[in-house]
Amino acid sequence: MLKVFITRKIPQPGIDLLEKHFTVIVNPHDRPLTRKELLAGTADADGVLCLLTDTIDKEVFNAAVKSRGFANYAVGYDNLDVQEATSRKIPLSNTPGVLTDATAEMAWALLFAAARRVVESDRVMRSGAWHGWGPLQFIGGDVTGRTLGVVGAGRIGTAFALKSKGFSMRVLYTDSRRNDVLEKSIGAVKTDFETLVRESDFISIHCPLLTETTHLFHSKIFTLMKKTACLINTARGPIVKEADLVKALKNGEIAGAGIDVYENEPAADPGLHECRNLVMTPHTASATNSSRTGMAVLAARNLIAMMRGERPENCINPEIYT
Repeated sequence: MLKVFITRKIPQPGIDLLEKHFTVIVNPHDRPLTRKELLAGTADADGVLCLLTDTIDKEVFNAAVKSRGFANYAVGYDNLDVQEATSRKIPLSNTPGVLTDATAEMAWALLFAAARRVVESDRVMRSGAWHGWGPLQFIGGDVTGRTLGVVGAGRIGTAFALKSKGFSMRVLYTDSRRNDVLEKSIGAVKTDFETLVRESDFISIHCPLLTETTHLFHSKIFTLMKKTACLINTARGPIVKEADLVKALKNGEIAGAGIDVYENEPAADPGLHECRNLVMTPHTASATNSSRTGMAVLAARNLIAMMRGERPENCINPEIYT
């Protein structure tokens, strides 16, 4: 019977689906595998279901000599060496769609928490230091009627922007392609990156991590933003240069930020912990029952197709089938 290796336990429906067809081996530890463990686990697997915390590169492909494919339990796939896999005609897949709304909702949660200083206020209440209402306490920024900048108008960026309709916001977006849905539904305007940065009251990042988007937000960009602006990142950590974000928050170059992803996960720049005008969550944007379960089932379906020699529905490198 063919063997599947899952690099960390995922919601049970995905495992159950795979067990109908294959022998399934799951990482027994509730943590990412060490490099040695990853290489050993993939060595005799006919298929691998991996996570964004697994670096799947040439060394892994060399070890996984039997593998018929790698199904990534994530929508992003910067952890996969796509070029190397393609040269070897190894199929790769991801899990788009099922986590779109969950991630968009988390971006809004971070936006409101940062704008209205929710975490700061919570901290004061828990400490017992609040002595009663005052007219100048925890004054934050308005959301309704303000300008929203969306960097990356793919599935998640589109869902995020559409949810702004209830707040009568002016929406600017940057993307390589025009987004007719956003333009027709909410009157969004496609613009260049610098204009978006200068004019937005809130900027939410939804672009993939690429060479050209690594450290897209750095010290110079923060000086271009409004001092009253907030930055939201639920995409990938390295898109924001954390050390520069720390300086911008501490120096008042921007009003606040809400981030769910980090440059060197699980570590975060020590300075981030000192910023009171920052809301931090531990990469949980997709953490809803339906989204995480949907990701598990979709990744399992993708892997089943690969094991059968078929093209998976969410293939990242479809050119291997031509």
